[in-house]
Amino acid sequence: MNVIKLDAIDSTNDFLKELSKKQVVTNFTVVVAKNQTKGKGQMGASWDSESGKNLIMSVLITDILNNTDEIFHLNVAVALSVVQVLEEFKIPKLSIKWPNDIMSDTKKLCGILIENSFKSDSKIESVVGIGLNVNQKSFEHLPKASSMAVVMQEAFDLDAILNRMLFYIKKNCSLIVSHQETTLWNDFHKYLFKMNVPMPFEDANTNRFMGIIQGVTADGKLMVLLEDDAVKTYGIKEIQMLY
Repeated sequence: MNVIKLDAIDSTNDFLKELSKKQVVTNFTVVVAKNQTKGKGQMGASWDSESGKNLIMSVLITDILNNTDEIFHLNVAVALSVVQVLEEFKIPKLSIKWPNDIMSDTKKLCGILIENSFKSDSKIESVVGIGLNVNQKSFEHLPKASSMAVVMQEAFDLDAILNRMLFYIKKNCSLIVSHQETTLWNDFHKYLFKMNVPMPFEDANTNRFMGIIQGVTADGKLMVLLEDDAVKTYGIKEIQMLY
């Protein structure tokens, strides 16, 4: 296993993408940084982390996905991997908030950003960025954020978490390769944040409405049961949960 450890970098995802352009990078190569100056979240949001306190990592994954129809399988596999690690460390009330946030109760502990590129040989190469709040205790201006240390009132070993994260990512990716993704999807839906719970939403036009999450489609869209009993699907930029 190839682990590249850095003190500071603008973005571990960007570093790994550039590295793979310059040389052959083996599958499951990992980049870990103590500090990230230009961390990215979904839809271009910035992600700030206190230096040396959290797990900031990116993993190169290739030879797992065969076509574009399978892309969200990887999201499911990675999200479940994070949950499984956190369960090992006894973090309570875990859930996966669509599309890629990991929650403890109503607080966000982890964000995931997967960037896919399509190679000339039809292979899909994915760079999986994971930002897990571990030992950071202050989240000024981030009222919905928390960390493992805040939840459990203890400090954690970052290397131990990294090792378990890689174990579960490899394990869950192997299920995709062996066409057992149904198992992943079933577990994903068990953990889905606010599944079957009436809650308010806001669409891209700032219209607010009530709905009930029914699940996630194979291509990663959120299925919501509306007040007129219709089920509508929404992409990442089309809906926001108000919780």
